[in-house]
Amino acid sequence: MRKKILLLGSGELGKEFVIAAQRLGQYVITVDSYDGAPAMQVAHEKEVIDMLDGDALDRVVAKHKPDLIVPEIEAIRTERFYEYEKQGYQVVPSAKAANFTMNRKAIRDLASQTLALKTAKYKYASTLEGLKEAISTIGIPCVVKPLMSSSGKGQSVIKTESDIEPAWIASQTKGRTGASEIIVEEFISFESEITLLTVTQKSGRTLFCPPIGHRQERGDYQESWQPAEISDSQLKSAQEMAEKVTKDLGGAGIWGVEFFLTKDDVYFSELSPRPHDTGMVTLAGTQSFNEFELHVRTILGLPIPEILLVRKGASAVILAQTEGQVPNIQGLDKACEMPESDLRIFGKPITKKYRRMGVALTYSDKDESISMLRKRAVLIASKIKVD
Repeated sequence: MRKKILLLGSGELGKEFVIAAQRLGQYVITVDSYDGAPAMQVAHEKEVIDMLDGDALDRVVAKHKPDLIVPEIEAIRTERFYEYEKQGYQVVPSAKAANFTMNRKAIRDLASQTLALKTAKYKYASTLEGLKEAISTIGIPCVVKPLMSSSGKGQSVIKTESDIEPAWIASQTKGRTGASEIIVEEFISFESEITLLTVTQKSGRTLFCPPIGHRQERGDYQESWQPAEISDSQLKSAQEMAEKVTKDLGGAGIWGVEFFLTKDDVYFSELSPRPHDTGMVTLAGTQSFNEFELHVRTILGLPIPEILLVRKGASAVILAQTEGQVPNIQGLDKACEMPESDLRIFGKPITKKYRRMGVALTYSDKDESISMLRKRAVLIASKIKVD
């Protein structure tokens, strides 16, 4: 049953994935663009390459001949995955899924045009003039995003005409692949956002984790909590959309499917074919398996009969405030004094302003409100200082 897993991307999500895989006796080789990335610290082997270099990626695959190729980030030459599948490698969840979801254009067109899921109105642009034209159609306010980016990189909200040019510059300098086409989206006046972790199995029905609420700043997650407040009808609608899009993309694994909730409607937003950053709240023991354990079990073909909500939980990110090397973590003793709490320090070797360096976790088996849990998670996070 022991498999050789090639993990493409070695961030904090990858680190928890490696730990979960090793607990089931698997062998993991991690890959990233810099040495000492979090997942490399717990893996059997590591490779440092630019994964946007298709030839370098081919060499690593040929060298290790893995049983499974597991993408963890967007900055990968994903079109190579189709060839790997032809060669007999298992790409997680599938080459189509990884290729489509790493590019906002492909997944948005699939969701909106092919599958007729409810989405925000959108246009594409590849020049500043094209951006202005798209905004004249979509209207202000609107959201501008690079087609390939993660964690809010290069994303802007246009509130006035003066925001347009800075948004264009940000989209061309901060995306994962540099200058590229962008998507301009209608700004949905939503009441909340949720992530619906969706598990597609090799054999077995599609399962859904209890919905996760989250709050973002600068396009990046700051807090998440489980379960999120959502009506039965909205949850059913979200589950139907999540199952529809994951079935079309194909393959086994966990998916982070994001939705906007208005008073009456549910809008499909984005999709990640892997564990989701907002799903780190499951590390607080909120459900019978955390999202990383679910991903590992699913890609190995192990059966998952059900996913149960065990208790409420919340998470809050721990951010760096300055740039530098050899981060100094302070306040662990103060954070650990808090009841019903836990935390993860990711071990990233370099800090950048607003870079996620850890996550604070809290939970409750009692009749404690999500609001109180959120406040406690933020309080725990505030006790940790990174300089």
